[in-house]
Amino acid sequence: MEALDLARLQFAITTTYHFFFVPLTLGLSILVAIMQTIWYRTGNPVYRQMARFWGKLFVINFAMGVVTGIVQEFQFGMNWSEYSRFMGDIFGAPLAIEALLAFYLESTFIAVWLFGEGRLSKGMHLAAIWLVAIGSNISALWILIANSFMQQPVGYREVLDANGALLKVEMDNFLDVVTNPNVLVQFPHVFASGITTAAFFVLGISAWHLLRKTEHHDFFARSARMATVYGLIGVVLVILVGHLQAQHMVETQPMKMAAAEGLFETEDPASFSLLTIGDWEQREEVFSIRIPRLLSLLAYNRLDGEVKGINDLQAEYQAQYADRYGPDANYRPPIAAIYWSFRAMVGAGFTMLLLAAIGFYLILRDRLTSASRFLKVLPFAIALPYIANTAGWLMTELGRQPWIVFGLQRTEEAVSPNVTTEMVAFSLIAFTLVYGVLMVADVYLLAKFSRRGPAVADEEAFGGATPAAATAR
Repeated sequence: MEALDLARLQFAITTTYHFFFVPLTLGLSILVAIMQTIWYRTGNPVYRQMARFWGKLFVINFAMGVVTGIVQEFQFGMNWSEYSRFMGDIFGAPLAIEALLAFYLESTFIAVWLFGEGRLSKGMHLAAIWLVAIGSNISALWILIANSFMQQPVGYREVLDANGALLKVEMDNFLDVVTNPNVLVQFPHVFASGITTAAFFVLGISAWHLLRKTEHHDFFARSARMATVYGLIGVVLVILVGHLQAQHMVETQPMKMAAAEGLFETEDPASFSLLTIGDWEQREEVFSIRIPRLLSLLAYNRLDGEVKGINDLQAEYQAQYADRYGPDANYRPPIAAIYWSFRAMVGAGFTMLLLAAIGFYLILRDRLTSASRFLKVLPFAIALPYIANTAGWLMTELGRQPWIVFGLQRTEEAVSPNVTTEMVAFSLIAFTLVYGVLMVADVYLLAKFSRRGPAVADEEAFGGATPAAATAR
């Protein structure tokens, strides 16, 4: 493998590791804040205990997310210096704002929340956790603003060299970059994914305790009911916003949609693929089972409408970019990976919708905590949002290929020129091993404190003292 391939693999691995922690941070921060708000309003100590217990798991996950995220930024200078030179003026601004504003906001107030109980008023302590939740989600917003420029460049001007070739891009309109149409559909999708991830995380752990009939039945029954409603809201939002995101994709990145549907030839009306198999070179369809008109319905909310196929888009891009890359350049992404990533994401999403709907029905019948067969499924369902999140990001990033900045810079143009294969291979192995250890540590800590239950979380949160004694101090 060449340095380019290894650099791409390295960034893919570090991003996937990092994104295991991000959605849970986004959604669980809000859920913990809601729990503490209910305690503030009602005075019911169970909700105080819930905020502490789930908050402890949130902090463990948050710490791992911070550690795994730091390394990614170094890669822009080490492996992708040409990318940094080409669009650093634009990409750097939202990342700087994210670090200086959102990250410092959440990291400061998470310390205030952790050590402020008993020292701050209840209202100030409640405000601290809400600022953590707001900061976490604003942090995601700024990162997605940066990513959205890569998906749909806006608000820039081109800088040409003496020969008229594109040298780099510079920011021309900050407001256009911030209000990128892509981020208007991408951020709500990630936000709702975080809600869903947190809900199934809490629901799975609560179900585990309810099945074992531990002493904290009321605690985990309330947690399960709250997580079910929270998850139903989240997964419905994910599906609705995902539909809007797919329609936006048809307009701005039609090759990504064509690859996701295995659509090699343009169709009007366009059919939806149940199963498509292409040839090894990903140039034509070998076998397909399709539902007529359904893709047009998804793309345009009507039963007709043209959806361009891979081969026609390839020819269109070859003509459009012939002056820069020659008439024979390849613009096909890795179609099979995108096709199956899309199906893994959608399949996991609708499975979660089914489970959340069943859980909500059981709540209405007051049978959620006694439905043992359903509860046995829920601990395994914790994996579903992680499958959906990972598959969604793979589709998002792979579907943009061969572009690193859509229509402006190809991926092979972005790699650092002086980085050797040996250098990237060494850092790839090192990062993968370190991240693997961190992942094992995270799962171990989450499992350890999840199994112990809320009493241990309360005791350890106050240095071995009881909550009442800690508050008195």
